Amino acid sequence: MEFLSPARLWFLLLIPLIVAGYIFLQHRRSQYALRFTNIALLDRVAPRRPQWRRHLAVGLALLAAMTCILAFAQPKDKVKVPRERATIVVAIDVSLSMMATDIEPNRLEAAKESAKEFVNNLPTKFNVALVNFAGTASIIVPPTTDRATIDRSIDGLELAESTATGEGIFTSLQALTQVPPDPAHPNDPAPARIVMLSDGKRTVGRTAQEGAQAAKAKNTPVYTICFGTDSGFIEMDGIRQRVPPDRTELRSIAETTGGEAYTAESAGELKDVYKDIGSSVGYDEVDKEITARYAGIAMLFTLAAAGACIALATRFP
Repeated sequence: MEFLSPARLWFLLLIPLIVAGYIFLQHRRSQYALRFTNIALLDRVAPRRPQWRRHLAVGLALLAAMTCILAFAQPKDKVKVPRERATIVVAIDVSLSMMATDIEPNRLEAAKESAKEFVNNLPTKFNVALVNFAGTASIIVPPTTDRATIDRSIDGLELAESTATGEGIFTSLQALTQVPPDPAHPNDPAPARIVMLSDGKRTVGRTAQEGAQAAKAKNTPVYTICFGTDSGFIEMDGIRQRVPPDRTELRSIAETTGGEAYTAESAGELKDVYKDIGSSVGYDEVDKEITARYAGIAMLFTLAAAGACIALATRFP
């Protein structure tokens, strides 16, 4: 068992102190009875009653106190919470070519705005994961329904060198493994789509076609959005470099995986991405406070102790 406030369990040390005090008082009581010489009078003033009733009342009171302390420490337990498994992975290219200003204000900022608009128009029950890729690819946000976290993370993306398009697809597939399994079909992958926003010019890592084949094997369509024009360029160390988008590569990824290829101008049609994604429910194990359970047990012990005390007070036979 785990507790949200484990330091409060130190109050349990009071229980053995109370037990010791009770035993001490019982001992004093017996010593006092031995010093009282008129036994006949003692029996009339304080007739003998079964000792077990007194001990039972004290025992129940101590159990109630102990259970109250456990409740005070806020016990928690693992509970299974149903969660929609359908997931959209948004993979954004943050390579240096995305700083080109042929799309205002630049390719990356335009991709960010498109990604946020797309995410915020998704059905709220869907999970969304965020992946970025340049020279390497990383899972920025694992699958979640928290749209605000996704938006903040998209805003925080920064440019980096190189473009590993294939790695972006492989990392997106890895993000999907973090979706909770379906208990009835534990080996079935979650219903999923990958949306890749890029200018498509791979320079490092595994090829885009390797990534596309892996996505196809996982039955995960990749929808691509191409950002940029043929006249796009960037300046590096005072040297102008042309960075035309690779529309052919992005279109090939989409066709191989069963997705669709879009341009930045047609990105508003992305509702087709989730139109037929389907639904599947898995279960997450989460911590849940169970204080009420122990408070209820403490109440039962308290009522039982009160009943025992009433029986003693009324000399119930």
